[in-house]
Amino acid sequence: MAALTFTGAASKPAPRPSQLALIGTYTNNTRSQGIYAAEFDPDSGKLKLKGLAAATPDPSWIVIHPNGRFVYAANESGKQSMVTAFTLDTKNAKLTQLNQLPALGEDPCYLSFDKAGKFLFVANYTSGNVVVFPIQPDGSLGPHTALVKDAGSLGPNKARQEGPHAHWIGVSPDNHFVFVSDLGLDAVLSYRFDAVKGTLTPNHPPMAQLASGSGPRHLAFAPNGKYVYVISELNATITAFSYDPSQGSLFEMQIVSTLANLVAGSRNDAAEISVSPDGNNLYVSNRGPDTISAFAVSSADGSLTHTGDYPTEKEPRHFTIDPSGRFLLAENQNSNSVTVFRIDPASGALSRGSQVGDIPSPVCLAFLPNL
Repeated sequence: MAALTFTGAASKPAPRPSQLALIGTYTNNTRSQGIYAAEFDPDSGKLKLKGLAAATPDPSWIVIHPNGRFVYAANESGKQSMVTAFTLDTKNAKLTQLNQLPALGEDPCYLSFDKAGKFLFVANYTSGNVVVFPIQPDGSLGPHTALVKDAGSLGPNKARQEGPHAHWIGVSPDNHFVFVSDLGLDAVLSYRFDAVKGTLTPNHPPMAQLASGSGPRHLAFAPNGKYVYVISELNATITAFSYDPSQGSLFEMQIVSTLANLVAGSRNDAAEISVSPDGNNLYVSNRGPDTISAFAVSSADGSLTHTGDYPTEKEPRHFTIDPSGRFLLAENQNSNSVTVFRIDPASGALSRGSQVGDIPSPVCLAFLPNL
């Protein structure tokens, strides 16, 4: 029997649908009016601004609920700080306010969910406390179930570490522990989390201490749950920990600079940290040098090796890796822009792609989850 042959060009994969992204901003002394919506093309990596999604004051951190229906914003406004719940109209890229509650602290700068999406965690920077709010079935926030003041020994930097400063809060992969990165205490605090009641109880030990004067800012778990990486703002370092999930304990493994060549006396307020979805690469942002730095993550022991520095625009306060893991989007607060980088799947290296301007004071970007 004669062999069958086929002719013609191979069919191209169908284009993937565009993804909705929401951008948080600072409105005080800027042109911004609140939260903006953008459309992201996951094939080309192009981001297109759609317009204002909701007018709200200083939404410096926003999170989209895993069900894609609700959005929460930290309104970072000193003693008048609030946390706002919205419903999301994905078709029209608009937000409608559900309710708004006092943040129960000053200057909330980070929000996150527990693994079940039943509770919202809030880190209040200036007042150095953390709050847990239950999420009602309609998406609104209920009365708080936990309110905890950070406690410990202050760091030596009298200008920045005059008190506790909660800068990040998040749950462990198994939903049993909650961690708080506190810039003022040079520590990552550990709490046992009751996923039914939404309460926090100090763990034993209650914290992992970092280098004096380091100023831990944000934290990232490795996708395999074995390692934790903490970026410190004040001394521009990354501290790598191994993680014991049975006790919620962190054990220091390595400390590396966020930059290959850190010039003595120059400004570097390290800001954001994230691990790629495949766990092979870690990225951090540096304000001052205005770069994204990349590190290879060892599959053997989770250690880090610096692989490159990539220029952004001014003040990359935050960045986000898109759901596919193929692009990194840096929000440049002082350039009113977002820079899109393509991630090389083999090396983790970044190549600069498109850039979107005329986004006033962008400081947070969240993608609608793939449902």
